[in-house]
Amino acid sequence: MKTLVSEEKERSSRTGVHRPNLGTLLMIEKTVKEADIPPRKTELWRSLPRKVMYQTFEKAIDYLKASGKVMIDKEGRVVWVASDTPELLRLMEQATRVD
Repeated sequence: MKTLVSEEKERSSRTGVHRPNLGTLLMIEKTVKEADIPPRKTELWRSLPRKVMYQTFEKAIDYLKASGKVMIDKEGRVVWVASDTPELLRLMEQATRVD
């Protein structure tokens, strides 16, 4: 009996589509967050601690953009925009909601 995961892997291998796994997404997130200056996409890809196919990297960036974690600025730099810093989360909890 095939599982959903095994069916997805089989479909990916047939079509040649590479999808990022959780480890790849977390690695890219960490690299973007820790960058002193927001890197361009190719700079980010080359600076990753583990090699990733560019097609997979592109899918990961698309996912991070869709989830509101990164944005690509007008210069093509990948900028971390998610509000996950402890200080910001604390301030948001203390804030008064205005409707």
